[in-house]
Amino acid sequence: MRTIQTIALRVLGMVILSCSALGQTQNAETQNTPTQPDMSRVLERLDRLEQENRELLLEIRQLRTELHDSKPAPAVEATAPDEPPVSERLDVLESRTADLAQTKIDSTQRMPVSLTGMVLFNAFSNSSFGGTNQYPLVAGLSPSPSTSGATLRQTVLGLKFQGPDLPGGGKASGSFYFDFFAGTTAPTNNLVRIRVATLDLAWKNTTVTFGQDKPIVAPRDPTSLAQVGFPPLTGAGNLWDWNPQVRIEQRFRISDDTGIRAQAGVFQTSESYPGANPLLYANTLERARPAWQGRLEFYHGTEIRRFEVAPGFSLSETHVLGQTASSRLFTLDWLARPMRLVEFTGSFFNGTNAAGLGGLRQGFSVTPDERVNAVHATGGWGQIQVFATSRLSFHFYGGLESDRARDLNPGSLSRNIQYASNAVYKLAPNVISAFEVSQTRSTYLPFGLRLVNHYDLAIGYLF
Repeated sequence: MRTIQTIALRVLGMVILSCSALGQTQNAETQNTPTQPDMSRVLERLDRLEQENRELLLEIRQLRTELHDSKPAPAVEATAPDEPPVSERLDVLESRTADLAQTKIDSTQRMPVSLTGMVLFNAFSNSSFGGTNQYPLVAGLSPSPSTSGATLRQTVLGLKFQGPDLPGGGKASGSFYFDFFAGTTAPTNNLVRIRVATLDLAWKNTTVTFGQDKPIVAPRDPTSLAQVGFPPLTGAGNLWDWNPQVRIEQRFRISDDTGIRAQAGVFQTSESYPGANPLLYANTLERARPAWQGRLEFYHGTEIRRFEVAPGFSLSETHVLGQTASSRLFTLDWLARPMRLVEFTGSFFNGTNAAGLGGLRQGFSVTPDERVNAVHATGGWGQIQVFATSRLSFHFYGGLESDRARDLNPGSLSRNIQYASNAVYKLAPNVISAFEVSQTRSTYLPFGLRLVNHYDLAIGYLF
């Protein structure tokens, strides 16, 4: 721009000088008094003007060349300095579009649906008292041979969907997960089983959920690839039953990283395997009952450093033999992450009749004169996770359930303890491996302690 201004000024100056010289020449002719010095000065000025004109034309030609060279390319070929050419970006875009066309799932309602899950292979070994189960939840009362094997029964498949907008700025979404853990342990008799399925109607601060999930008061689980068919520490402090429920969550934000989540709802209990000798009163047992549950979570922190604590309660009744065994449970769960590399999580419960939420299946007992007694139970679990690298993590966890001995019939479990450790390594972003060692210690009335050791090697492919 400065070059153009300079040229314009020089042209204007030469025009003024030319006019001045011409005017002086005309005046000299008019006055008929030309002098030799005056004519010499005029000729010198004209020579300078011609020289400057030649220089000006040269600069104009150079300027035109520079403008032509700096002219931008057509828009379809324009790229940022660090970006590949447009043609290459178009090739990549076409390739990604083709990939999406191969992996997408169409729905009749034209709503986005994605496939997710994990193909999981487990090779395992159980010591004596392990029975025939892939992962013994309790040690057997009677000795049994050691067992080993391999399976893909714990493979999990799922669908996630995003639904339409709701009145008031809400959004509908949901998920559906199932595995092949039903049926028997025979490789050709692994039946499909629903694990978790939810339909969420979510607004900015409120979510209403319909579906099947863990109890509202026990949302956390330890980390394990050995125990997937049942959540880790089932029967040893982790209330886990995946049952139908309806719940509402209300969120209260105190600051950017501090707030409260209040949850309440109705959970369907499972009364399928209570107590000892169920055949004596099975036809009088109401198999499912509603449990009123609530949970209040306080949280503070970010993804790097975070703390959560949540007290809760569960209230329900078991109906059998025309009598009632009350379930009254107080719960507490927590998460503490003082730094990115370490995390401590856990849960605790205390009260009566925990069987309907996934505790030991002895929520009540029946005396010889057919009186029904609710069993007092205390349990909980804790886990420490250490994230050594972006690929390698270590997990140490343990839990127990202790039921009051005087509430139990002979042959029942008075205590079940399990502790385990595992190492998880990412072979690739979506390929994980793990090795786990655990021991389960079960105390029977009046027979005493039984224990079983378990070893598991797992390979999983996430998709």
